[in-house]
Amino acid sequence: MIYYTEHRSPVGTLLLAATAKGLSGLYFEEHKYFKGKEGWQQDDSHALLKQAACQLDEYFSRQRKAFDLSLDLSGTPFQRAVWQELMEIPFGRTGSYAQHALRIGNPAAVRAVGTAIGRNPVSIIVPCHRIIGAAGGLAGYAGGLERKRYLLALEGAPVMQQ
Repeated sequence: MIYYTEHRSPVGTLLLAATAKGLSGLYFEEHKYFKGKEGWQQDDSHALLKQAACQLDEYFSRQRKAFDLSLDLSGTPFQRAVWQELMEIPFGRTGSYAQHALRIGNPAAVRAVGTAIGRNPVSIIVPCHRIIGAAGGLAGYAGGLERKRYLLALEGAPVMQQ
C-alpha cells in the first residue's frame, strides 16, 4: 500500500508518498513523470510522511542540509545506483551528467544517467536538482527549471546564468 499526503512548500504543493518500507515519492505539482495516485490512500497522520514534511520545512528554512529518512525507491538496479550516487553530492554543490556517469563507473552512459535522474521518484531528498549541464547552466528538471533554480539558490550552489 502507498500512503500519501500533500505538503505546502516554497516550490508549491508537494505530494509525499510512502510505503511500509520508506518514503517512495516526492512529486511537484505538474511533475513531468508523475503517474497519479490511483490506488493510494491519503494519510495525513502517517509518521514517516510527517517526518519527511518536517525535514523539508527545515531544509527550506536552511536549518537542514541532509535528509535522514528511510527510502523505498522503485527502479531498475541502474536507476537505483544513479539515485544512490546523487545522495553523495553535498548540499550547495553541483555536478554534471558526465561526472555522475563517471562516479557510477559507467562514463559512456551519460544519456542513460540523464534519463535515470529524470525518473528520480524522490525529488529534493534524492537531490537530482544538483546535476547541471556540462557548461554550468541549468539542464532539465522534472519539476521545472524555475524550481531547480530556486533549490540551487537556496543551497547557494554556483550556476551559470542563462
